[in-house]
Amino acid sequence: MSTEQVRCPRGARPAVLLLTALLVLTALSGCGGGGQKSPARPTEHSRPPTVEGGRSPFTGLSAKPAPILAVKIDNASQARPQTGIGAADIVYVEQVEGGLSRMLAVFSGRLPATVGPVRSARESDLDLLRQFGRPALAYSGVQSRLRSAVDAAPLYPLPPGAAPRAYVRGTQHPAPHNLYVHPKTALRAAPHASDASDIGFRFGAAPPGGEPKKRQTVRYPSAGFTFTWSATDKRWLVAMDGTPARTTDGGRLGAATVVVQHTTIRPSRFHDVLGSVTPFTVTVGSGTALVLRDGKAYETRWSRPGAGGGTTFTTMDGHRMTFAPGPVWVVFAAT
Repeated sequence: MSTEQVRCPRGARPAVLLLTALLVLTALSGCGGGGQKSPARPTEHSRPPTVEGGRSPFTGLSAKPAPILAVKIDNASQARPQTGIGAADIVYVEQVEGGLSRMLAVFSGRLPATVGPVRSARESDLDLLRQFGRPALAYSGVQSRLRSAVDAAPLYPLPPGAAPRAYVRGTQHPAPHNLYVHPKTALRAAPHASDASDIGFRFGAAPPGGEPKKRQTVRYPSAGFTFTWSATDKRWLVAMDGTPARTTDGGRLGAATVVVQHTTIRPSRFHDVLGSVTPFTVTVGSGTALVLRDGKAYETRWSRPGAGGGTTFTTMDGHRMTFAPGPVWVVFAAT
């Protein structure tokens, strides 16, 4: 019913007037003229479009709006080869207890049947994921002192207890390195998870300059990652602890763009069952980064002023650094 069609009757009985008022309440603010509809209150059911021009803000590739699922991935030697992470849009690599590493794989739209092995979340993950809105997070659990922080974080926590049908135990690896998640089933437990949106990445032709680079290694106290440029595959092939990284379902792991993000890695207030202190990786602030794309390395700067915003990367002359379209790996390295 348009406002032009609504009229306030004269001389009508009170009951008729009341009925009329109820019928036109959403169209008029009174009988003196046409009113405006109140704007819809934003809800999780009416999120704005997040994929512009049919391109993923995470990879620059063709995509449709789809919810975000982050999965905490085990990277101990007993957990390899992993499953499903070759389909991730973004893979974050961070240091954990004992100088080892774990990964946080971010999926949106392209969901493999199975991902894992899944391991426990860390405090650093909560800050890192805030730039994604309210994503879903699949993980095996957290220590009791961190549980309240997870519950308060703007995300959908999906440990096995919250989505029991989404998890299975495999037979390829020994426990606890044998927990796997089915992404589509997990996302049913987070029906309003945020869709992919701008987190600061920019994609396009390579900027001028850059230093030719065939190989780049990042070392943690007890782990290492090497990225080797393959002109044939047009991507950086991943090796872990000196061994080519493969998946059970997708072959050799690789990335179109690799970001070595230099930041502070400091002790947190948490520790594991053996007493080893859990490192905290700082992802809010600014610093330097090395961006690898197309067989070249670019010195850049990163900036993320607040946890609620994305991370921007700029060249040393102040222009936005562009990534090569495709999966992105971000490796956090101590300054």
